[in-house]
Amino acid sequence: QVQLVESGGGLVQPGGSLRLSCAASGIIASTYNMNWYRQAPGKSRELVASITRDIINYAGSVKGRFSISRDNAKNTVYLQMNSLKLEDTAIYYCNGRYGFVYNYWGQGTQVTVSS
Repeated sequence: QVQLVESGGGLVQPGGSLRLSCAASGIIASTYNMNWYRQAPGKSRELVASITRDIINYAGSVKGRFSISRDNAKNTVYLQMNSLKLEDTAIYYCNGRYGFVYNYWGQGTQVTVSS
């Protein structure tokens, strides 16, 4: 059974930082395309960051502020979020994808940026 369990969300002031974690079980995260998506109220889900082997990509809106990484020993993917803005408020989802068949989602973790 595959599980992706996110943690680390919460309430933070503008300019603050949070680190999200995605603990994977049932898959080997290092062999998957691992992604962080987010969905704000009334908006569609958007890709924030991805890591595939050593290839990393970021959405333009978070480049320079967010950092995705992976700990193979812990089978966990992280999203370090710095200089948070009000518009970063969203539910953040971890996603693991392998080819066109295997596509798994976590339950999401709420990130709220507010003063």
